[in-house]
Amino acid sequence: MTVRVRIAPSPTGNLHIGTARTAVFNWLFARHNHGQFILRIEDTDLERSKPEYTENIKSGLQWLGLNWDIGPYFQTERTDLYSTAIQMLLDQDLAYRCYCSSEELEQMRELQKSRKEAPRYDNRHRHLSADQQAQYEAEGRKPVIRFKIEDEQEIFWEDQVRGTVTWKGSDLGGDMVIARAGETEKDSFGGALYNLAVVVDDIDMDITHVIRGEDHIANTAKQILLYEALGAQEPIFAHTPLILNQEGRKLSKRDGVTSIDEFRKMGFLPQALANYMTLLGWTPPDSEEIFTLTQAASQFDLERVNRAGAKFDWDKLDWINSQYLQKYPTEELLELLLPYWQEAGYQVNLTEDQPWLIQLTDLIRESLKRLSDAPKESHLLFGSSIEFSEEALKQLQQPGVADILLTLLEGITAQLNLTEIQSLITTTTKTHKVKKGVVMKSLRAALMGSLQGPDLAGSWLLLNSKGWDKLRIESALKLV
Repeated sequence: MTVRVRIAPSPTGNLHIGTARTAVFNWLFARHNHGQFILRIEDTDLERSKPEYTENIKSGLQWLGLNWDIGPYFQTERTDLYSTAIQMLLDQDLAYRCYCSSEELEQMRELQKSRKEAPRYDNRHRHLSADQQAQYEAEGRKPVIRFKIEDEQEIFWEDQVRGTVTWKGSDLGGDMVIARAGETEKDSFGGALYNLAVVVDDIDMDITHVIRGEDHIANTAKQILLYEALGAQEPIFAHTPLILNQEGRKLSKRDGVTSIDEFRKMGFLPQALANYMTLLGWTPPDSEEIFTLTQAASQFDLERVNRAGAKFDWDKLDWINSQYLQKYPTEELLELLLPYWQEAGYQVNLTEDQPWLIQLTDLIRESLKRLSDAPKESHLLFGSSIEFSEEALKQLQQPGVADILLTLLEGITAQLNLTEIQSLITTTTKTHKVKKGVVMKSLRAALMGSLQGPDLAGSWLLLNSKGWDKLRIESALKLV
């Protein structure tokens, strides 16, 4: 048997982190088992589905490295398959036409609510006579198609994550709508709804394993009944834990960033985000936390997927991203950082300033958690003039600091190197009979306008290559 799994997003919004994590698990499972990963676009919601969302989903998956083997399929191009299945269920008396109006259904729900009963359809139109159907049609009512669910039925499956799962038919809300009402008099029924369409697709595509979020468990019970009614073997199911916020609730837009596109704009690398998503609900057997998708695929199995919800941890994601940033090839990292500097308003030209920018990239890389941190971590290194923090001014005004800065200024050459910097600092320390820390602190205050920042010697070399070190020390001396 060739393992075949699918990811089936709805193009009613951008690629969500929950959908992307499900895609990661499906991709890993397919690769581990030398199977196939299929992309299916479930676009039957014609009002909300948009081509730009489809493109966002596709580009997001590709950005993460989750290339699909087959597809994309589009449900809107497969309506004949759904119609055939619906008609077969009607012919076998496993489904029927329901003419209930929205007002009648609302009255039913209100009555159940007043009785403190769970909302459900009471199957009132399951046994309509031909005359009753004709009367409703004469009134202009358009029927939906409902699939029969017997209350006494018991549905169970061996879930690859949750073990044996059992549902009673009475807990599924009554007979299930599987097709909308037809839009014209010629339509005997309208478009297929989710539960029917997904089953028909999975049968037609020979899907062997359905790996999806635990919020689909109730749908699985309904879908197993449809597999049986259509005479097909259901796939193996695995329901993964939801991604939760820090309060233990399902991660939503209220928690901030949720779409993959937003994570990309925030400065996360695709390798790091995919790495982190793999850890959201799966435990590697070797306890390693930094790995490529290919490395994870070699170890991935559903037995190590957790049942408990996976809490989203920004600090953990930042740490993982920083590990990738520190190992990233410098020139490639520079190309990724460039747009963030440009957006921040820094005048950087890759053609003219490449050597300087490469040094800058190497200098700040260890302090980066995200690509978007680059302007903040390097703003003290741009320009001939700077603003001085209160702490820096206090240091500059200490007795003897002006003399220290004058000695340093006199020793600056046009192209300093690290050896000359170390020598100049040592000479200044001896000349003024002060501790090295006093010289370093004063120099940092003068060069950077702050007592915090990246490596001082590396920063000085960058400023010196632009001729900004002298100008900054001179400005500091004027303040003193």
